[in-house]
Amino acid sequence: MKFFDRKYEIGKLREIRELSNHAAQFTVLTGRRRIGKTSLVMKAYENENILYFFVTRSTESVLCEEFVEELTEKLQIPLLGKVERFADIFDYLMELSKTRPLTLMIDEFQDFSRVNGAIFSQMQKIWDKKKGEAKMNLIVCGSVYSMMTKLFRDRKEPLYGRQTEFLKIEPFTPSVIKEILGYYHPGYTKEDLLALYTYTGGVAKYVELLMDAGATSADKMLERIIAKNSYFIFEGKNMLIEEFGRDYGRYFDILKLIATGHNTRGDIEGILHMEVSGYMTRLENDYGLIAKNKPMFQKTANKNIVYSVSDLFLQFWFRFIYKYNHFIEANAYGKLAEIVKRDYTTYTGKLLEHWFKAVMKESERFTHIDSWWDRKGENEIDIIAADDLEKRVTFYEVKRQRSEIDLKVLEEKVQRFKEVTGEFEKYDSGMVGLSMEDM
Repeated sequence: MKFFDRKYEIGKLREIRELSNHAAQFTVLTGRRRIGKTSLVMKAYENENILYFFVTRSTESVLCEEFVEELTEKLQIPLLGKVERFADIFDYLMELSKTRPLTLMIDEFQDFSRVNGAIFSQMQKIWDKKKGEAKMNLIVCGSVYSMMTKLFRDRKEPLYGRQTEFLKIEPFTPSVIKEILGYYHPGYTKEDLLALYTYTGGVAKYVELLMDAGATSADKMLERIIAKNSYFIFEGKNMLIEEFGRDYGRYFDILKLIATGHNTRGDIEGILHMEVSGYMTRLENDYGLIAKNKPMFQKTANKNIVYSVSDLFLQFWFRFIYKYNHFIEANAYGKLAEIVKRDYTTYTGKLLEHWFKAVMKESERFTHIDSWWDRKGENEIDIIAADDLEKRVTFYEVKRQRSEIDLKVLEEKVQRFKEVTGEFEKYDSGMVGLSMEDM
């Protein structure tokens, strides 16, 4: 797939490269796996000779052997001989950059903790000692956002505050997803667009796999995803089992329940017959895989809370692939595809709300974008978008089909919202129906 978007990030990385010619730069680049971090750096520096170190969970001496081979080839320098400490390589490169500006990218940086936890403190000492004269453009990438955040924003960590930039790479925005699908399938339908968003969540690798395979319609996408030996079938396990460790089964059960609509802590504990607060706290704060949602302007922190799976691809994976894993074990891929088709309309109805919220966020026109529901669950407003500067608020009803929208019902819900919250009474307000026609 050709490279799309990331204009801001590319511009920022090139700006950082220029700055590094005068003062050492330390950039932290995070984002979930398959989001395109490595491709982004390679695109930004496509006309430069950069060093690329990938941290595997090997021994430190084996990694050093690979790194020495890379820098010997890229920098055209004499062989360094046998090096067994990464600190020695980093010290050498920092010293070399005093006379020869360098760009060094270290991928899956957080995995140094599994190789030798002392590497971080060793790097800190070398960086602090030599950054004043060095012309080093150091970029460290990591897929585990919580670990990368801890390494650089926890005061107890040796690399705390050493970064000069902290960039998080997000999934493609709705406008970019439309651009990509339009490039590969100019005659796409709104159903095709919603399917691409539903199945990939805008994650670059998943979009690339579908586009390169010619799976540009909703039917072809599903056919490609639900198939024997499909990359997507095993992706959830490949991403998460190693991160969760021995307790992965508990985490998977919780994620499956949330993805299938059991989205309150009480509901989850009732089904699993166990206390899950510790697991859910880690899923939310350490792994960033679930989000805690409450009605707009609710003042009570722990009431009327519902959870959602933050990553749209993983939401789909747990909702259909993991839940029906026994279909896969029985080689019943056709039956699994039938399940997806059966539930698709209901499932994508909620995804459509997510799409329009993302569109509104991308527009940068609003100061509040949220949803609201009452405690009894009798009244729910799909989207509320407000502009505090202009004193305007719009209430939205979202349906797949325009014919299903009833603004009179929405008006009653809005009245109830104002009675309960007392908010937006002095704002200019409006009500709008959104459907797939508006994508």
